[in-house]
Amino acid sequence: MTKRIVIACFDAGGGHRAAASALLETIRSQRAHWSAEILRVDDVLTPVDPLYRVTGTRGGEFYNWSLRRGWTMGSAQVISVMHGVIRLLHSQQVRLLRQAWTELKPDLVISVIPHFNRALYESLSLEAPGTPFVTVVTDLADYPPHFWLEPQDQHFICGSDLAVRQARALGAPEDQIWRVSGMILHPRFYERIDQDRAAERRKIGLDPDRPTGVVLFGGYGSRAMLEIARRMSVSHSGAQFVFLCGRNHDLAATLRALKLSYPAHIQEFTDRVVHYMWLSDFLIGKPGPGCLSEALAMGLPVIVEAGAKTLAQERYNVEWIREQGVGLAVTQIKKVPAAVAEILQPETYRVMRQRALALNNRAVFEVLAVIDAISRRQPSFECGVSSSG
Repeated sequence: MTKRIVIACFDAGGGHRAAASALLETIRSQRAHWSAEILRVDDVLTPVDPLYRVTGTRGGEFYNWSLRRGWTMGSAQVISVMHGVIRLLHSQQVRLLRQAWTELKPDLVISVIPHFNRALYESLSLEAPGTPFVTVVTDLADYPPHFWLEPQDQHFICGSDLAVRQARALGAPEDQIWRVSGMILHPRFYERIDQDRAAERRKIGLDPDRPTGVVLFGGYGSRAMLEIARRMSVSHSGAQFVFLCGRNHDLAATLRALKLSYPAHIQEFTDRVVHYMWLSDFLIGKPGPGCLSEALAMGLPVIVEAGAKTLAQERYNVEWIREQGVGLAVTQIKKVPAAVAEILQPETYRVMRQRALALNNRAVFEVLAVIDAISRRQPSFECGVSSSG
């Protein structure tokens, strides 16, 4: 009998959507006896979204708009206010989510989003008691309280030792805490690439022999990319760059208009991030868990901006990069050229690349193995066990 897996996701930020899509594709390719679909929580909760009621713009859309403009200062205070609003609306959110579960009739629910796990769990427990609820923490660590982890009878899948310790500190039983080897990545990051790297660089106007950096600040880009482009143009580093601007068309147009001293490729939204990372030798970006983990999976040392505008939930990632020895952090964009020069020192680069590859993140496949294990505890969830990839 086919069992229904529902993945709870929203569109605020690109990382949650990417994790949901990666899980969905992996489930469909490796677990034929499961039926998987995505529940867009922001669609369900739109009727009680206070920003939507006033402006016609959903909270998640405003968040993405803020990211595009670099309006991330004071994110800790914003999170606190947002959690206050969520508490006020909790009962209404539970009511709407119960309606969604009535229609979907899930056998297991996976959440890849923060903030709403209390409402997701409570509504599921009321509408479908006993249905397993699993939160996959798609940050390297929780940002308590009430961000990722809630004190409730559910499973937690954690991609770092710190996240595991946080789940234990919350009182979660050991048999409901699952450690995987990192963040969820799309399965295409594990596919072999049989192409001529030099020829592919030439196709997009790059020098096949220059050190190549990929500049990526999430799915909506950042104006910081303009300053990086300009500062690298006067640095004489010998490097060239791929700028991935995502859905920020204005940013891409402005970058194309710059007179840069090095070869550069400016790319708007693409599903070929793997290809552009494969063409590159290192990454410059923000310390977001998604693009950071993607770069490391491709063996790229990283340079991340870690200043006052760093999102509160991403600050630990900077510490983690230093602990793992896989990159450098700069507090100001003007320090990026010096960081590029340091990371391209042959011995430094060799060691960082070796450490990046040694991480061997297989989380997207390991999550399926966890679901298999959880299913064996649920007599009604009759799933067979197959390879985790």
